[in-house]
Amino acid sequence: MKYWLMKSEPEAYSIEDLRRDKKTAWEGVRNFQARNYMRDEMKEGDKVIFYHSSCNPPEAVGEGRVCSPAYPDKSQFDAKSDYFEPRATKEKPYWHLVDICYVNTFKRMVTLDEMRKEPSLKGMLLLQPGSRLSVMPIEKEHYEKIIKLAGIA
Repeated sequence: MKYWLMKSEPEAYSIEDLRRDKKTAWEGVRNFQARNYMRDEMKEGDKVIFYHSSCNPPEAVGEGRVCSPAYPDKSQFDAKSDYFEPRATKEKPYWHLVDICYVNTFKRMVTLDEMRKEPSLKGMLLLQPGSRLSVMPIEKEHYEKIIKLAGIA
């Protein structure tokens, strides 16, 4: 099992949206490294920290889990989509995604500032200068610490 942090702007798709929907396709990722994580490394059952970004304050807000193998992001084939990729074909797609299922909403949100001040989270990719990936791996111990700070564990 692997552990992940997945960012979403709450105005675009929030933890409450995921709670309501129970499951969503993590579409629209257009960064090759993030795509590679989803396509090549994520497996069904992997655990996910759901993180609200581009808000004040940015914070970890809940848990999800990967609930599908990777598959092509259909938005890349739609010429009307903001995520259209003219070079992609059904035989050779550029972009892949996974489905994420809702697990829970944190009792207590864990802010980015709080994570930065927590010594046991040092080294976490999210906290590295210039880290902007929307999908990133995290260590099991970092995942468990965030869950504990959130009042879940």
